Amino acid sequence: SAAAHLVELEVRFKSEEDRVSAALRAIADYREGTARQEGHIKSLQSRIDGYASELARLDKALVDAQDRLDSAKRDFASLESEIAGLDAGESSLDAEFEKHKSALEGSKKRRENLADQLAKAERERSGLQAKVDALRQATLHKDGSGALLTNDKGIPIRGSVASLISVEAGWESAVSAALGQISDALVVPELSDAIAALTLLKSSASGSAELLIVTGSQESPINIPGNFTALASKVSSSTLSSIIPRLLSGYVAAETLNDAYEIARTNPAFIAVTRDGDVVGRGRARGGSTTSTSLIEITAMIERSEVELSRVSHDCDRIHFDLSAVDNELRQNQLAYDQALTRLNESDAKMAGIAEQMAAAGQSVRSAHAEIERLEKSVNEVKNALNKDESEMVIAQREFSSGLEPHEPNRSELENLRALVATARAVEVEARLKLRTAEERVSALSQRASALETAAHNEREAAARTIARREARARGAITAQAIADAAYEALIQIEISISRANTERERLEKARTDRDGEILTIRAQIRDLGAELDELTSSVHRDEIARAEQRLRMEQLEIRAMEEFGLDTATLANEYGPDKPVPTFIESDTGELTHGEEIPYVRSEQEKRLAAAEKSLALLGKINPLALEEYSSLEERLKYLAEQLEDLKKSKKDLLDIIKEVDDRVQEIF
Repeated sequence: SAAAHLVELEVRFKSEEDRVSAALRAIADYREGTARQEGHIKSLQSRIDGYASELARLDKALVDAQDRLDSAKRDFASLESEIAGLDAGESSLDAEFEKHKSALEGSKKRRENLADQLAKAERERSGLQAKVDALRQATLHKDGSGALLTNDKGIPIRGSVASLISVEAGWESAVSAALGQISDALVVPELSDAIAALTLLKSSASGSAELLIVTGSQESPINIPGNFTALASKVSSSTLSSIIPRLLSGYVAAETLNDAYEIARTNPAFIAVTRDGDVVGRGRARGGSTTSTSLIEITAMIERSEVELSRVSHDCDRIHFDLSAVDNELRQNQLAYDQALTRLNESDAKMAGIAEQMAAAGQSVRSAHAEIERLEKSVNEVKNALNKDESEMVIAQREFSSGLEPHEPNRSELENLRALVATARAVEVEARLKLRTAEERVSALSQRASALETAAHNEREAAARTIARREARARGAITAQAIADAAYEALIQIEISISRANTERERLEKARTDRDGEILTIRAQIRDLGAELDELTSSVHRDEIARAEQRLRMEQLEIRAMEEFGLDTATLANEYGPDKPVPTFIESDTGELTHGEEIPYVRSEQEKRLAAAEKSLALLGKINPLALEEYSSLEERLKYLAEQLEDLKKSKKDLLDIIKEVDDRVQEIF
């Protein structure tokens, strides 16, 4: 066929074309190789000349590097012998330095331990001192007892009962519970002294006070059987030894409540008191958890705290002494350490300098060695390259002189094959065009036949669907008629139901409107009552708070006058009232103060004098001894305000509960 003949011609043409191309390439390669060989021979000659000059330069550099190596080795050996002499004394300096360093660290550690102990002891001492001060502040008498203790009328007051007795450890609560208010009472020798004290309190309006008369009733105390322990045996006092048995007559010491129960049950005449202060007997009992501390317990706590404070103060003094000794030792060790460190640093610096010189000399030796090795390597490389280029040049010259030029190839056979291939290709293209035309006609006829068959099938299916739709419409018409009849009946019933629902809805809406009106009225009344209750509660609480603040302010002013100036209220008003003249003072050149003329009281002028005095006092600085008292007052005020706030919250909660009950009641009714 035409295609097979074309393939055969193309194979022959390709083979002949390759032969001619190979011959042409051989000719071109020969011509190019000749020029390249000439250039290569010239290049080899120039490289051989360069290698010779480079070899001479490297030989000279190698000799210079060897000289530098010998000089560096001599310097390194000299430095090495010098540093060997310094190493002999370095070990003794290191040992001395480590010794002083260990001693210094030990001194620092001991000082840190002592400083920690001192800080701990001082904190403990400050805490104990504050505790003692607070306890002493708590023992200050804020009622008439304070006025009696500082009276200047000659009334003999021996002190409070709590300060005049000593109680066995652990029984303070029991004795305080048995004595009751008597434990805070002041002791006077005679009944007449008590009358004078009460008269003074009444005349000065200083408050009330509990008094204990030493020479009072001489009634004999109740005898306690030997199997019981009288509470009076737990108390000792040189001043009140005659009345302690009478005050604690019939009181028996019990360890526990069960023991107290047995004592009270078997001996109704006795009163049993436990260590915790629970009192049982004679038809009464008192006790429970402790809510406050009695004056006797506070006094015992003060005594124990003072003993502990004395011990801690002694520890602080001892630690201060030890700390001063350790400081001296630390200074000596620090001086010795600094001197040893200086000597060691000097030795290290000298050795470091020599070591640096040795390092430089060693680096010079290594550099010279490296340079010699590099130069020797370069010489070997240059010699190898020179030998290689000389051998290559001999080979290149031999090849250049023995080369032959190839002949030009014959191209006639190639041109004949090219013409035959072109003719065969034209015949093959014409045959392909005829075949493609026939294939297109067959494809068009096949597509038309398929389209006609598809159209016939679609027409048959459309006719079948039309018949089915007609039958479905007939059945649907029958069903729709039945549904329409049923829907008509349903509409009639729905209209009746809607009418009834509208009537019922109107009735329910009217009832709901009435209920809503009543609920709104009740809620309005509740809001009015709640607002009135809030207003009344706020007014009552505001008035109570204002009165409490006023009373507290008055009490604070009275306490301030008593504690800062030692004046009670009556004395302050009588002697320093606004109707009394104000004394003035004149300061002389020597700083002495003399009385001047008395001037009338003018509030604005006295306020200016007060401001100037307070400014001067602020410049001087002051210590507030009433800080605990003011803190206690503020705590009481805060507690009172907190109670008032809780009352307000409870009132609000009660009002909300009432509103909720009303709402629930309304919902239940309607």
